[in-house]
Order: sequence, then C-alpha cells, then structure tokens
Amino acid sequence: MPKPTDIRVVGAELYFLPVKTRVPLKFGAEIVTEATCARVKVRAVNGDGQSAEGWGETPLSTTWVWPSALPLAQRAQALQDFCVELAQAWVQFGGTGHPMEIGHDFQEQVLPSLLERSPTAGGAAGERMPWLAALVCCSPFDIAVHDAFGKLVGRPVYETYGAEFMNRDLGAFLEDSAEVSFVGKYPEDFLISNPPMQLPAWHLVGGLDLLDAGELKGDEPQDGYPVLLPDWLRTDGLTCLKVKLRGTDAAWDYDRMVRVGEIAIAQGVAWLSADFNCTVTDPAYVNAILDRLSAKQARIFEMLLYVEQPFPYDLEKHQIDVHSVSSRKPLFLDESAHDWRVVRLGRSLGWNGVALKTCKTQTGALLTACWAKAHGMQLMVQDLTNPMLAQIPHVLLAAHVGTIMGVETNAMQFYPAASHAEAVVHPGLYVRREGLVDLASIRGAGFGYRLDQIHRELPACAAECHA
Repeated sequence: MPKPTDIRVVGAELYFLPVKTRVPLKFGAEIVTEATCARVKVRAVNGDGQSAEGWGETPLSTTWVWPSALPLAQRAQALQDFCVELAQAWVQFGGTGHPMEIGHDFQEQVLPSLLERSPTAGGAAGERMPWLAALVCCSPFDIAVHDAFGKLVGRPVYETYGAEFMNRDLGAFLEDSAEVSFVGKYPEDFLISNPPMQLPAWHLVGGLDLLDAGELKGDEPQDGYPVLLPDWLRTDGLTCLKVKLRGTDAAWDYDRMVRVGEIAIAQGVAWLSADFNCTVTDPAYVNAILDRLSAKQARIFEMLLYVEQPFPYDLEKHQIDVHSVSSRKPLFLDESAHDWRVVRLGRSLGWNGVALKTCKTQTGALLTACWAKAHGMQLMVQDLTNPMLAQIPHVLLAAHVGTIMGVETNAMQFYPAASHAEAVVHPGLYVRREGLVDLASIRGAGFGYRLDQIHRELPACAAECHA
C-alpha cells in the first residue's frame, strides 16, 4: 500500500560550479587541475500536495569516471550535457514512493536507455560514455531527492530508511543468496545505531605530491596551506594515508610505498592504504610488491590496512581471480562497485571489501552497503575530492554504514578555497584537526546542510525543468 509520505519529483534545477586545484592531482594516466561540480535542486511533492526542496552535489570527475584517449574537454562537456538531459528525465519520470524506491526505479528503468540513446554520450569518436559516468551524473539528482524527502517528513535522511517510510523491503531490491534473505529487512537494519560524530580522515598522497624539500621546484602555491607531506601530517595531525600508485611500474610503486611509509612512521601515522587506480592486469604484480614489503619492510606492510582496486574497473569484462591478493591484504572494490550485482561477482572472484561512494548515488551506495555487510564484506567510504555540499552526504554515509577506518577526505588538500562558504557553517568538515573530521555541525531534516545559513552565490542555472 502506498504511504501518505510518498513523494514524486516535480521540478529540477541544475548548476555547474567550477573549481581549480591548488596543486595537480594525478588520476591513473591523467592529471587533474580543475573540475566541475554539478549542484542540483529538486522539488518534491507528497500526496497531500505539500512540497519541499532538496539539494545534491557531486564533482563530475571526468578522468576518474571516463578514462579515455578522447580529449578531456570533450568528455567533460559530454558529462555536463548528460546532466542537462537528466534534469528533464527526472521530472518526466513520474515515479512515486520513498527515495530508495524512486532512485532504484530510475536507475533500472530510465538511466540505461537514456545513456543508450543520448546524442551527447558517445563523443565525436563514437566512444560511449561509461556506466560509471552516467551514475556520477545521476547522483546529485538522487541525493537531492533523499534530501527533499527528509525535509518533507521532518527527519534526518538516515532516520527514513525503515518500514515507517519505505513501501518495499530490501527483498524488492536485492536477490537472496544461500547465506542471506533480505525479505523483511530494510537499510536501517544494516546501519550504525549510534553513529560517531568524529571520523579519522584519510589523506591522499597523489602521484605528484611532494614528499620532501628536495622535490620543491619553486613554483609551489604560497597560499598558507602545506605543500610537503610531512607538513600536512604535522598541521592536520593525520594518522591515515592513502598512497596513489602507478600500477605500471613496480619499482616506482614499491619505492613510493617505502618512502611514504618511512615518513609515516617518523610522524606517528597508524595506517596506510595502496590505490593502484585500475591499472594492473595481473595479480602477480600486486603480490610481488606486497611480498617484498612483507620481507623487507615489515612495519610498513603491517601498517597497510587494505589495497584498493588494482584491476580494470569493468569487472564483468575482466573477471580476474584475485584470491591470491586478498589472502595477503583486504582487497577493496572501488570503480568496479557500480551496484550490488557487481559486488556479488567481485566477492566470487576473491574481493573481500567494498569502497562506497555517494557519487554513485545515495540509493546505490546504501543498497551496496546492505548487500556487502550481509555477506561479511568490509566497507570503506572513498572520496571523489568532494568540496562544498558534496562533503556532507559523503561523511554521513561513512558515519552510518561503519567503515574499516574513518573516511577518505581530501578536498581540503586540492581545493580548500572552494568550500569557504560552507566551512563557515560546518568548520569541522572542511579542516582536519588531530586527524579527524567533525560532523557535529550537521543537523536538521534531510542531510542537515543548513543551507539557509550558507552564503554562496550560484552561477546561472544550466537547466530548469518542471512537471
């Protein structure tokens, strides 16, 4: 039976907010110096005619979602064009229910066909936009629907994921396995009942990040923020470092882990992780580095908490058995973890952890978290260098699902100035103190943005659609 709280989307506005990095960030084979965030406002109405506005935001990280030889500008424009199409599609969809139901149905029924027929998705060379890119474009709309629903019922979003508000249980979204039945269960059954207000913050050590003064060239930014890794560690009190590796140069990767590890030990860092960014094709490559660390750098090997996505992100196409890697260290899906079905495949191949991201939609992240936790997989919440509003659903997800250790958060490294307006209201979210981010300022219905107190002038609306 439908519930009186069920909603439908009747309006959408889309804004593009450009940001520039203070230092370059290397993603795989490409270097990022700027990004565009898609910010969305949706209007939702319930059966009684009451309405509320919800907001969502996601960086359109082109190099991450669409690795390609096509020109970066061409791919970036295709993402923005697809967001414009999505604004109309969300309003025309007409789905009703709880945001989990609306978001799931839109992704199953509308998004694939929209991607298939979109004239902007192929690029001039006829290369199709990846599904990951379509999800990232979809995510600010999906996040905004969750926010609007929370405002309409007067609850924080994480208080709305149970039978009180949902018409369908998880059995309608997730297939049962021999181990688990989802019938009669809801997302709230897999969430932390008393989420922490502070989370350990993971700092990203990019492939171009400077490790010591000998690497300075004299053209580094003079903006009051650290440049060298040891300075970041001292300033922010960091205890967790994620190390970007090449995956194509074993000697460089090993040396990078050792150099970062030595700095980490000297500065009292507790944990490391290694991110190969989908560039490895043979588990032996990763195993050799891990075994060498274990034999020659035992302390660094012990500090290595998990390994992130070494292998191609198209898991269905590249079904590599990775049990040999995950037997050495926890192995986390990231780019591959599009939804719970891919995670199920990954688990059968030997992956034993999942890195969640709100940029793959709030709905999808929660469904994936439920499936993974039900099957004993560990969770992490990884960053997409989320500034401004995008930071808030990101850290809330980490606090509520329960991660292996804190949350990755690095917008303060690469474009701290972008979030000045939001930081006035949420000072603990955009600066890391004693190695932590503080969620105490998040309060109120929806995602608790407190948007009425954030003084940000938005650019011209890129798309506005109404039912």
